[in-house]
Amino acid sequence: MIIPPTWSLPDAIRARLGQNTYGRQRAIFEEGHLLLVLHRPPGPDDAAREGSLYWRNPAGDWQFSRGGPGPGALKRHVQSYAELENKLTQSYEEAADITALFDLVEALTPLVRAARNLHAAMQAAREAVKGDLFLLEMRDLAYEVTRNFDLLLEDVRNAIQHRMAREAEKQAALSNQALQASHRLNILAALFFPLTAIASLFGMNLAHGLDQASVLIFWLVSVISIGLGFAMKGWVLGKRNNDLPPSKKES
Repeated sequence: MIIPPTWSLPDAIRARLGQNTYGRQRAIFEEGHLLLVLHRPPGPDDAAREGSLYWRNPAGDWQFSRGGPGPGALKRHVQSYAELENKLTQSYEEAADITALFDLVEALTPLVRAARNLHAAMQAAREAVKGDLFLLEMRDLAYEVTRNFDLLLEDVRNAIQHRMAREAEKQAALSNQALQASHRLNILAALFFPLTAIASLFGMNLAHGLDQASVLIFWLVSVISIGLGFAMKGWVLGKRNNDLPPSKKES
């Protein structure tokens, strides 16, 4: 049973609260009694939520389900969210890589949701007991915590997008460099391919008789091979220009 046996809660409140589970964060107000059902700050891997109860009787006295004075316990509960927000803000400022930022998103997501529900419960409690200045203070503190969590999560997500865009730009630059290097190799291959092919052909051990011919034949074949190389180079460059958009074609 989650309700302490010493608490004298109205049956209307007991009927709205489970015997073994806390349920969602909320404020229950019946017959002048206020019961706050709140969750402790969740971790990224917490499947269940650990709850606690804070009871304010019609006389304005607070009790905490885990023992101790109610007002101090409730304030410490709200401040525990603020302390976590400060800790995660420091982790965000010290994040060295995008992996650390993704870990922060994983940690922040359940906390942001829990902080919003905490503020909603405190707002409902404030509306139910409008003359309690302590509830007003706790509602405002819960709002600040929720707002800071929302801003931090937004900053982390923006930082992730910025770093991913920078990485994509770097990858695009590297791809362009690799493309340029490949293009240069294609030009060199086109320039020397005819000469290499003809040299290999005439270097074969066949009785073709050209080895006995005038040396002019050698220079003639060399000139023709080089000419064919320049022709192939022009073909490669022309094909590349045709594949590029008009604004990037070579002059």
